[in-house]
Amino acid sequence: MKDCNVTDIRNTIFAIYDTLYDAEKKVADFIMAYPEKAIEMTVSELSFSSEASEATIIRFCKKCGCKGFHHLKIQMAKEMRDKEDENISNELDFDNINQTLQNIMANKIEEIRQTFEGINGNELKKIIDIILNAKIVQFIGLGNNIPIILDATYKFSQIGIKTVTSPIWETQLASLHTLEKEDVVIAISASGSSKSIITMSEVAKKRGATLIVITNHSKSPLANMSDYQFNTATREKLFFDEFSFTRLSAMAVIEILFLMLMVKKRDSYSRISEHEQSMAEDKL
Repeated sequence: MKDCNVTDIRNTIFAIYDTLYDAEKKVADFIMAYPEKAIEMTVSELSFSSEASEATIIRFCKKCGCKGFHHLKIQMAKEMRDKEDENISNELDFDNINQTLQNIMANKIEEIRQTFEGINGNELKKIIDIILNAKIVQFIGLGNNIPIILDATYKFSQIGIKTVTSPIWETQLASLHTLEKEDVVIAISASGSSKSIITMSEVAKKRGATLIVITNHSKSPLANMSDYQFNTATREKLFFDEFSFTRLSAMAVIEILFLMLMVKKRDSYSRISEHEQSMAEDKL
């Protein structure tokens, strides 16, 4: 039996961070800030340094997919050995712009890699077939996910899939009330805890539509409602604790769906060609 059922502890911490209790966040913050110290500590030492109880630490480790702190440390040490040759840090230093660019690039690449590795191929095939057989596909999302759902709607429409969305959540909600059992809703929410997204997803489920969720948090309320889900990786907390900004992984999932739909849908290329021809007069 494996000690931990995750492939990357840090990415797991980033994914579940917003779902942790405040005491558990103290443990996560310490481990992310001082990983080298953490792997040399006992549970008691970490408890003292993070100002969290030993029981909280064990509970945190289990939420990360490990049986206990010892197993979490083994996994962390392995990951650190695998990456010890990389000259990468989390620092953003305007006076050292080249290294800062390398740091940003490395972490963005890691987000994409973890997102791709978390996708189950057989489940992806099922999702593609469900989308292709849907009468209507509706994307829902709020805030900085709005550009993503608009782009996704454009992409899917290009290849002949009837797709709808709106930048206004009330309009999204109204459209959901018209859906039927053969339809698909794709919800994008990093936290998976947005009340408006959950409300809309509840409507989709009541209408009998298939709910596909793209989220950072695999155990969020939204993820728990889903028929299928994509778990996206994020490393943004390496740079800023105060706010959430990156949607690169969610965009990557849309690209995956789009490209796989193109492969499976026989008239995709002719549909795109027809679309491009209709816009030809607008281009120089």
